[in-house]
Amino acid sequence: MSTLPKATKKDKKGVSFDPQVFLATVGLARTITQCPKDYKLFSQGDPAESVFYIQQGRVKLKVRSKQGKEAVIAILGAGDFLGEACLIGQTFCLATATAIAPSSILRIEKNEMLRVLHEERTFSDFFIPYVLSRNVRAQEDLVDQLFNSSEQRLARTLLLLANYGKEGTPQTVVPEINQETLAGMVGTTRSRVNFFMNKFKKLGFIDYKDGLRVHRSLLNIVLHDQPADRG
Repeated sequence: MSTLPKATKKDKKGVSFDPQVFLATVGLARTITQCPKDYKLFSQGDPAESVFYIQQGRVKLKVRSKQGKEAVIAILGAGDFLGEACLIGQTFCLATATAIAPSSILRIEKNEMLRVLHEERTFSDFFIPYVLSRNVRAQEDLVDQLFNSSEQRLARTLLLLANYGKEGTPQTVVPEINQETLAGMVGTTRSRVNFFMNKFKKLGFIDYKDGLRVHRSLLNIVLHDQPADRG
C-alpha cells in the first residue's frame, strides 16, 4: 500500500485530518465492502458516481468492444484508486471492475471526494501525484504495446504485477492470475503466453514454488531488443 503523508492540518473543530484514517474507515459518504473473488464493483456503462480505494486485494479492469472483443487494461492492488475519472466529468464507467481475489474496497461518493480534495491539503498532496503517476503508466503501456514484442510485454506485465519499480520491496509472488487474463493484458494469444511462461521458467526467470514467483532476472527480457517479434 502507498505511504500517505502524516497530517498536521486541523479542521474547524481542532481535529487533525489523517488521510490514513480517512481511507481506512467508514464515514460520511464512505462505505467499505468485503468483496469475494469475482465480485463486480461496477460494470462498463454504469453511472460514474464514486471513487473506489483498494484497502486489500486485487481488482481487474476489463473493457468490451461493441463487437464483443474484451481486453484487460489493468490489474490494481492495495493502495490503488479506481473510478477517479468521475471527478473530471466522466459520467459513465468505461470499464468493468472485478475483484480477482478477496478484497476490501472503500467507496467514496464523488461529492465527498471533491470536498476532501478541496479542503484537505494533506489528502490532495497524496492523491494528485498518484493520478499523475497513473497517467505516466498509461503512456508507458502504450509505448510498450506499440514497440515491444509480446515476449517483452509479458515480462514487463509480470514484473509490474510483482511491484518491481515501485517503492519498497517487490512482492516476488504474483497473486493468482490465469494465462487467459495475462494474454488479454499483453495483447496476444493464450498459447503464446504459455510458450513464453515455459521459456521463462526454463531460464530461471520465474518459478512456481508457493505460487508464481518473479525474479529480477526477468528484466533481461524487457531490456533485450527483439525487433523481429511484434506478435
